[in-house]
Amino acid sequence: MNVVPLDTLWVYLAASPLLSLLATLVAFALAVRLNRLLGGTPLLHPVTLAIAILIGWLWLIDMDYPRYFEGAQFIHFLLGPATVALAIPLYDHRERVRRLLWPLLIACVAGIVTAVASTLGMALLLGAGQETLVSLAPRSVTSPIAMGIAEQIGGIPSLAAGLVLLTGSIGCALGPGIFRLLRITDPAVMGFSMGLAAHGFGTAHCFARLGTVAGALAGLAMGLTGLLTAFILPLVIQLLGMN
Repeated sequence: MNVVPLDTLWVYLAASPLLSLLATLVAFALAVRLNRLLGGTPLLHPVTLAIAILIGWLWLIDMDYPRYFEGAQFIHFLLGPATVALAIPLYDHRERVRRLLWPLLIACVAGIVTAVASTLGMALLLGAGQETLVSLAPRSVTSPIAMGIAEQIGGIPSLAAGLVLLTGSIGCALGPGIFRLLRITDPAVMGFSMGLAAHGFGTAHCFARLGTVAGALAGLAMGLTGLLTAFILPLVIQLLGMN
């Protein structure tokens, strides 16, 4: 039986975009394992750990981001279908959503206004440039939508995606503690709040820890926030003369 030498295998993988895909999957598997060993703490979310592992690996082998993305784009493509698939659990709870439709819409609009206004306000106070401002603006929607909005309004899609991940990880870390502090126990309220504030991270957390009702409402909040932001934010940026 012939065994391919490791150096020959590395040369083959290094020349293929599949190396980035393999590295991404391995990094996430390691991150999930580490998170479980640490007791499943939201302070070290598997996605955050996977990002740190990938950054270290890219630095170690001296690979730039465009080259990495040649392979990672296959996973990036799946973000869209995964977001759409959240409609399945939402359909199971459609009657409850129908009863709460107007309160949910009002809460969603209030969340969007608060997120965008507070983000741009703090960024302006800290002296951020225009390109950074428009990249920060869509940070409270899920990654594929945020990247599309950032590109449309003149921002940096990769920066927007990074800020989305940071926002989601912080939301997952702080959300459970805030619910305990405010004595919030309704899964619908917790789910919608997590989806609104922490988008994909919050939705995954709700399905894993809070149940299907919280997960369905989190998916609804994430979808509504992305939809409304995609329509409203470019108009706001245009009115402010920031595009």
